[in-house]
Parts: sequence; structure tokens; C-alpha cells
Amino acid sequence: MKAGGFDRATSTLNALLADEPRHVEALYCLAVCQRKLDDIKAADASLDILMGAAPRYGHAHQERGFLRLDEGRTEEAIAAFNSAVTLNPALHGSWRALASLPGHPRHSEAQQQAQWLASLPPQLVSAASFIHQGELQKAERLCRQFLKAEPRHPEAMRLLAELGSRFQILDDAEFLLESCLTYHPDYIRARLDYVAVLHRRQKFDKALEQAGRLVETDPENPSFLAALANAQQACGDFETAIQTYGAVLQRDPTSHTVQLAQGHALKTMGRTPEAIDAYRKAYAIKPGFGDAFWSLANLKTYRFTADEMAALNHLANDQESAEDDRIHACFALGKALEDDAAYAEAFGCYARGNALRRAQGRFRHKAYLAELDHQKTHFDADFFAQRAGQGHPAPDPIFILGLPRAGSTLLEQILASHSQVDGTMELANMVGLAHRLGGRGPSGETARYPAILADLGNDDLATMGRTYITDTQGHRQGAPFFIDKMPNNFRHIALIHLILPNATIVDARREPMACCFSAYKQFFAEGQEFSYDLDDLGLYYREYEAIMDHWDRVFPGRILRVQHEDVIDDLDGQVRRLLDHCGLPFEQACVDFHANPRAVRTPSSEQVRQPIYATGRDQWRNFEPFLDPLKHALKPA
Repeated sequence: MKAGGFDRATSTLNALLADEPRHVEALYCLAVCQRKLDDIKAADASLDILMGAAPRYGHAHQERGFLRLDEGRTEEAIAAFNSAVTLNPALHGSWRALASLPGHPRHSEAQQQAQWLASLPPQLVSAASFIHQGELQKAERLCRQFLKAEPRHPEAMRLLAELGSRFQILDDAEFLLESCLTYHPDYIRARLDYVAVLHRRQKFDKALEQAGRLVETDPENPSFLAALANAQQACGDFETAIQTYGAVLQRDPTSHTVQLAQGHALKTMGRTPEAIDAYRKAYAIKPGFGDAFWSLANLKTYRFTADEMAALNHLANDQESAEDDRIHACFALGKALEDDAAYAEAFGCYARGNALRRAQGRFRHKAYLAELDHQKTHFDADFFAQRAGQGHPAPDPIFILGLPRAGSTLLEQILASHSQVDGTMELANMVGLAHRLGGRGPSGETARYPAILADLGNDDLATMGRTYITDTQGHRQGAPFFIDKMPNNFRHIALIHLILPNATIVDARREPMACCFSAYKQFFAEGQEFSYDLDDLGLYYREYEAIMDHWDRVFPGRILRVQHEDVIDDLDGQVRRLLDHCGLPFEQACVDFHANPRAVRTPSSEQVRQPIYATGRDQWRNFEPFLDPLKHALKPA
């Protein structure tokens, strides 16, 4: 192809595609060859197959743009290039094309982006493109090779830090960005990323400080102000965050993402009518903004208007819309149809949204099973008896764990209403520690975690426990106890017990069908890949149940199981049982949990501001005709 031998390249590509008809790179190269040979019809056909195999492959949309340009269909070309840079912002060819086509909204942005990418070494442009395509191993190799020659290049350091974030090695990412800013303190892209990584590591005070430094450099910059507002919200200063979001919108009233973020802050504060207004403004700014519609549906109590239902129907079925917008729309439309008792249609929407979401990143069955099997096989009562008295002795944390949608937010709200307990948020500290212990070897290599727990000495365990207490201090308000409500921490009970042997553990349990189907119809931003397939959900629940049975045998009485249905049937009795397990005296405020004005950030925020109700208990039965795969997968449970 580089030599202009497009006929010969086409023959070679066709031979390859005869064996692998959906080979993504081969289809892309074939389409390029066909365009160069002026066979537009054949190139379009190749791209149709390619986009069916890999709808998020930005190069395919870019190539479609070049085809439309060759035909003089400028508006369609602009739309294709816009799709390309949305999927892969490192596509220099698409930005260059958009910069050469005046009269569209992104012309100025395209000029800046094309100029920026042209200023970078080609290896880093390729690395950035690989990152956006999800080819992280390729991107990492390029970055590391480049840094050997130029170890302090700011963009190479930033890109390697971005890879660290995507690999969930956030401490590496933080260190790289901190180092980058030491050498290049004025490199704004790195400081913006630094704020984001600090946010993800839940170092919110530090993120607030760094965002403040950005605003000092340019007090009118909407991106810097938005970063500051996000940090203010994370630190719990929601009122100030709402004001800062307002300041951003005064400067840039077209920012649909800031409108959305402001809506989330208002929702967290229980200011639901204002949140609704913000979400509606977000989709008014950007018609087809799926996240705004899903945020309305996720209020659980909202009912869409006829016009909104029409917009949702169009968006959920519009193949030209961005995939993420369609996914959000499917889940939102499913919720709306369920509210109207149109259960077959609602399930169809949930199934479509889940299928699209699952295709973006599949659940790793083998790794999950291996992780839990190792714990059941190797971490028995003798293992922990040999390590008795080790770790950090602090009794402060109360871990509420289980599966998402099992009632953990309700238990958190009950306990956070007690005068001796601080409510926090879904803390990622234990998950982050497990990631660090696991390290990151070559793809396919057996993970070090949880086996590495057997190699940790008392000094290691005590240091980890003490660090956990220190790192979570910023989420507390001064009470002697605090809640760490991260449902999937059930995968890390061995780690919790080793480093914090005096912590309290509560298992939030819900009837299997109700729990799994509630997760299936919930759109999760990240971290719950198992929830997008009924078979995966059943497997995940069964293995969760099996590992919790194991811990019951290893630590009799150590973990309190609270059944969600029992809380509905006997609130007072279950509250007393929960408080007894935590060593806390009874307080009526825990029964009156719905009167607690604290900020709640999970999907259950609206429900826990109301008294106990049983209407959601058997909602899954409305969908029973469609749930045979889940029933089959759950059968042992």
C-alpha cells in the first residue's frame, strides 16, 4: 500500500479475509485500497462489514469520511469525521480533514487538535490512537520504547500515566503525573489528568488543591472550573460545587456534561426538582444525550413526558447515534416501559442495552473463578490462626458488602443515622490495594493476587491496615466508626481480615432472582461487567454465595448476614440486630433513617429518603417469562 501497489495489496488482503472474514485491520486496509482504486461501492461494502464487526473502530468512520469527501458529499463526510474523533480523538487525518472544511461547529477545535497532533512525535500519536482503540499493550510498548530515548518527554509520561489509569494501576499513574509536573510544572494536560487520577484514588483534598492551581492560572477557563467543581463535590461541599458548576455554565452555557454534573450534585443533595431541570437542560443542549435521559430514569421516581418517550424511542433505535447514547437510551426506555407495565417491550430494551454494553468489555469468568477458588482452597481457619494478632488493630471500619442492588445503601443509611457512625461513600481503597498487590504481568499470566496474601508478614499487614485508616480519614466527620460500603469487597474479605482484624463486616443479601434482575436493568458506569448478561449474573451470584459460605465456616459469627426481605418485614428487629453486631446502642434515628439529610451518591439515593416500602420486592416476577437463562444459571442457589 505504501508503494502504491493497491491491486497486489487487495489480492493479499482478500486471501487473508478468506480465512478470517471479520479481521478488523484487514477490512480497514481493504477499504482504503478500494477507495484508492476508485471502487467506492466495494469500499463501502467493506466498511459495512467492518463496522458490524467493530462499531467503535474510529479508523472505519474516518475512512467513510474520506469516501464521502471523494464523492463531494461534504455534510456526510463531516458527520463521519466527527464520529471518528469522538471514538478516537488521536486520529490526525480526521482532525485535519475537519480543519480543512469550514462552516461546521468543530472547525476551530479541529484546527487546534490537528496542530497539536502535528506537533507530537509520530510514535506518541500512534500510542494515543492505540489507547483509544483499546489496544493498550501496543500503546504501552510504544510509550516505553519512546521514553527510553526521551525519559522526561511530558506527553510520553502523560500517556504512560493514562495507561496506568486504564490498567487500574492508579498509584503508578499518580507517580508518573507527579513526576511529569515536577519537570514540566506548566504542562496543563498533565495537571488536568493529575486531578482526575487523584479523584479516582479518592484523594479528594489533594485533587481540590490541584484543581485550584489550575483555576489560578486561568480563572475563566471552563475546563478548569469544571475540574474544581468536581473536586468540591467529591469533598462533600455540594453547595459550593453547584455554585461553581453554575459559574461554568455562565461562561459556557452549551456544556451538556457540566449540566449533567450539576444535576448529579443536586440529586445527591436530595434537590430532585432542580436535578430534573438540570438533566432536561442537558439533553436540550445536546439532543440525543443518552446519559441525561438515563439520569432522569435513574431517579427511580421520574416519569417521562410523551415527547421524551418519542425522543428515547428514536435514540434507542438510531444506528447513527453514538453507541453510549444508545445504551443509555435503552436502559432509560426500559425503565419507562416497565413503569407503564409494558414488560415484554421493557425487557427487549434492557436486553438490547445489556448486549451493547457487554460487547464493550466482557466479564472475565476464568479470573473471577480462579480468584475465589484459591481463597476457598488455601485460606482456611488454620491459615488465619497462624496470623492471629497481626494487622492493624483499629476497630473503626464497618464494611458493608455483597452484590450491587442487594440493599447495601439502605443498611448504610440506617447505620449512618447513628450518632457514632460516619457515612462516607463507595470507597475504592480496598479494591485499589488488591490491584496493587496483584501487579500487572503479561496478558494471560496467573495473577499474583490473592495468592500473594500468604507471603505478607506482620509488618506488611500492619502497614496496609494503618495506611487504609489514614487514607480514609478525609471521608470522616469525627465519629468513632465509619462505613465502607463497596459491594464487591466480598472478593477481598481475606485481605480485610488480615490487615484490619477488628473491623466489622456486614453481608447485604437479597433473594437471588430479585437481586440479579435488579442489577441487569441497572446501567452501571463501571466495575460491574458481570451484570450485562443473565448467565454471567447467575454464575457471579452462585460464586458469591459459595465464598460467603466458606467465610461462615472459617469465621463463625464474624460476618453478619442481613437479608433485605427481613429488613422490609421487620425493620425495628433488624436494626437492633445490626446495631448489636456493630457494638452500638440502639438509637431511634436508625429506624427513622429516611429523615437523615446526608448526601447519598448511589442509584438508591431516592429510595433511602423514603420510609421502607415493599413494592419492589417481587418486581422481577413481571419479567419471569424472559428470565429462564437466569433461573437456570441460579438453580444451585
